Amino acid sequence: MITQIVTRLARREFARSLKFEDGSSPELPSCRDNQQRLLYLHIPFCEALCPYCSFHRVTFSEPLTRRYFQALRREIKLYHEKGYQFEGIYVGGGTPTVLIDELAETLDLARELFPIQDISVETNPNHLTPEKIEVLRKSKVKRLSVGVQTFNDDMLKKIGRYEKYGSGQEIAERLKNTQGLFHTLNADMIFNFPGQTIRMLEDDLSVILNLKMDQVTFYPLMISDLTREIMKTTMGGVDFGGEEKLYKLIVRSLEKHYDFSSAWCFSRKESLVDEYVVEFEEYAGLGSGAIGYLYGTCYSNTFDIEEYVSNLEKGRLPLQASRRFNLHDQMNYDFLMKLFSTRLDIEAMQKKYDGKFLRTMWKEIAAFEIVRAFRYFPPYLHLTPYGRYLWVIMMREFFIAVNNFRDYCRKQAKIT
Repeated sequence: MITQIVTRLARREFARSLKFEDGSSPELPSCRDNQQRLLYLHIPFCEALCPYCSFHRVTFSEPLTRRYFQALRREIKLYHEKGYQFEGIYVGGGTPTVLIDELAETLDLARELFPIQDISVETNPNHLTPEKIEVLRKSKVKRLSVGVQTFNDDMLKKIGRYEKYGSGQEIAERLKNTQGLFHTLNADMIFNFPGQTIRMLEDDLSVILNLKMDQVTFYPLMISDLTREIMKTTMGGVDFGGEEKLYKLIVRSLEKHYDFSSAWCFSRKESLVDEYVVEFEEYAGLGSGAIGYLYGTCYSNTFDIEEYVSNLEKGRLPLQASRRFNLHDQMNYDFLMKLFSTRLDIEAMQKKYDGKFLRTMWKEIAAFEIVRAFRYFPPYLHLTPYGRYLWVIMMREFFIAVNNFRDYCRKQAKIT
């Protein structure tokens, strides 16, 4: 009952907070300080599109991709001219490593312009080749996150990844051969696929433990409403009813060997976490369809790739929409993201919001205290095991809302 209430409330709240007004004139907030932020770079190209994915992605075309990377480097320079500073980079997609030479040139430019300390890049198993790995290492990539999803061959075929990336055994072998080459090698996994059984998940966990991965992220399936309808005809309906049972199995299997970096990210050592929204209070979103959060303003770039490239060729930022969060929304955002890391520093939040955090957020804090979602060990609120699952629900709904926003923008740009 509580999980259903949390799901319903989170869905409603995130749909509201991510609703951008039509006809608004989006603006990038001016940089007003020397704060170090995260630079998110979105590469939307994939060699083939997976049917369950709701992210902004298009089929790879080399000429367009090269033009895109050139535009992305122009956008990086514009942020530098506006005075922004970044100490971390996260490159997501799509498949960021589709043109490794372009990615390397882009990362090298960012390291030239900003005091970058950490770089995290996403990739797919077929790109774990000696040539690509060497380029990434020379570009100072610290964390490589590999989209695995599952090692089960039947499920890999069902989700359209077997022919593209090989069998579960082949993927595991590629991961094994890549271990030790980066500070953090992460396996991106998904649970709660339609038709996924307890036994399938147990086998996935067994492979992860045998590999002794540095880090593993187990996302619940987070698809937009549109993708969910499409999946009904290919994979069956998505059912959240068994999600908690699967999540508890993941935790029981991994918590003896890993620490919680977030409610769904497990690390063997001090690692870069998968969700940059946890590590950085603010981040700039660069690339087509990228979403950023700066000075309490959430904004998005255009999802039309030709428009994105054209704007930057003319020296203009490719913004499509923005929304200024009110103070309560900003506090809600911090409450969600900080506790997703499994703990929230109350004193730091009080200082950030001039003593208003507890006075404003007392109802939300009290509600989750009643259901025993966290314990207070000054100065931190710590999520309980039950609280971790509630935060999985809320983050799942947050990303579903983001995916629905992406679908809306893609529809406006007439992108399929």
